[in-house]
Amino acid sequence: MRRNKTKRALLVCLFALCLTPALVGCEAMLFYPQKTLLRTPADVGLHYSDVTFEHPTEGQEGALKIHGWWLPARGEPQATVLFAHGNAENISTHLASVYWLPQYGINVMLVDYRGYGLSEGVPSVAGAVSDMTLAVADVEARSATTDTPWFALGQSLGASIIGNALQESESSHLAGVILDAGFAEFSQVAAEVAARHWLTWLFQYPAARAMPDGFDLIDRVADLSPLPLLLIHGRSDPVIGYQHVERLYQRAQQPKQLLSYDGGHIETFNSPDNRQALLDFIHRGAERWKDRQPVAAPAGD
Repeated sequence: MRRNKTKRALLVCLFALCLTPALVGCEAMLFYPQKTLLRTPADVGLHYSDVTFEHPTEGQEGALKIHGWWLPARGEPQATVLFAHGNAENISTHLASVYWLPQYGINVMLVDYRGYGLSEGVPSVAGAVSDMTLAVADVEARSATTDTPWFALGQSLGASIIGNALQESESSHLAGVILDAGFAEFSQVAAEVAARHWLTWLFQYPAARAMPDGFDLIDRVADLSPLPLLLIHGRSDPVIGYQHVERLYQRAQQPKQLLSYDGGHIETFNSPDNRQALLDFIHRGAERWKDRQPVAAPAGD
């Protein structure tokens, strides 16, 4: 369903460009939010708490409220994952990607960008990056309190959002980054979608020009080093072609790892093998992070 909505949103954007040549952008069409939460973590047997982030908005009274869920680990927490979802629906439907992590001792923070679910505001790329930056600060504070590492996981559009949000923060407890089904450039993916249909084939260039500037993951991925980076992509992804992860992997610096699998768009964690690969990455990253911590000086006489 999310895959179809991603394609539909981009096609609507392209048709708008066809019908309105003077249109200067269609950033809003990158987002396909749903306000209603269709379920909660309790529906799949998980404990959770609602989280609210606030940041001031210019020219308005009060603060813009961003909503999320905190899923505590079962038993002693080993790490935390901050999850940035794709462009459609909200955290209630994207829960399926990460609900299984708490049973392995991993906390999870899911956040809805502005305009999604219970989060206030109107969606935009810059706004979503700002919202995720607040979440990064919150997870870093939680991890500092328990002295445990945390990992950033972004899927599809969320890979670009989290990749940009990490540029704005200094996180001493961040131990690794996972980018699943991400795209290299907004303009590239818009042009590719235009080229797939004869009605929009001629509008590849205008579609590319209409995309937001300054947030391309290809320009951010190298800066994630020296953090361990796991790139994931389905070889049969019909929404974001495999060539995107090839470009990202080439630009990324060590330490980096590419996990390819036979599947479609963000179908990654339907597979037990892929789940285990993520757990292995987290466990290795956590050990690496612990080894980098300064050793406490021995107590004096």
